[in-house]
Amino acid sequence: MPNYEKTLIENFEENKTMMEKYPEILKTAEKTAEKIVECIQNGRNLLICGNGGSAADANHFEAELINKYKKDRKPLAAISLSSNISNLTAIANDYSFDFIFSRQIKSFGKKGDVLVAFSTSGKSKNILEALKTAREQGICTILFTGNQPAAEAVQFSDIVLKVPSNNTPRIQEMHAVLYHALSEIVESECCEE
Repeated sequence: MPNYEKTLIENFEENKTMMEKYPEILKTAEKTAEKIVECIQNGRNLLICGNGGSAADANHFEAELINKYKKDRKPLAAISLSSNISNLTAIANDYSFDFIFSRQIKSFGKKGDVLVAFSTSGKSKNILEALKTAREQGICTILFTGNQPAAEAVQFSDIVLKVPSNNTPRIQEMHAVLYHALSEIVESECCEE
């Protein structure tokens, strides 16, 4: 029987090392929390998107806000632009995969909303289009990414939560820690006991 312990330990150790780098992004995470809390308190929508594993993160973050994180409370306004398969495939088919999020932002997005875009590489064309479109509509743009996002992604992001890693699994693990912490903050700040 094969020994999987070595691979498991390597992954645990890489994750531990990554998590120890949290001071590098703490101030940016605080700014992110402030913007999201402000958005929800003002009755605006949080729009969330991502591809692949980041689409799952977008859906997960949305669920934490709409349902609950730790306590029973009113649902909060969050929309995952990654979840409606009919929208995604129709837009990709009729226009281009590059516009699957930006078309939805044009439909749902309003000034005062916040867009949270997950992209471990920070280079996905549909994420760049989403950030540009949101900026054009007066929507605050927050990019969750890795160590080396495209200059264009940074240019169209009001806040860049840059995880100090180039390793996709470690970036996604840190993103999950971040949006769980943000869910707890939003729940605490925006919902009465």
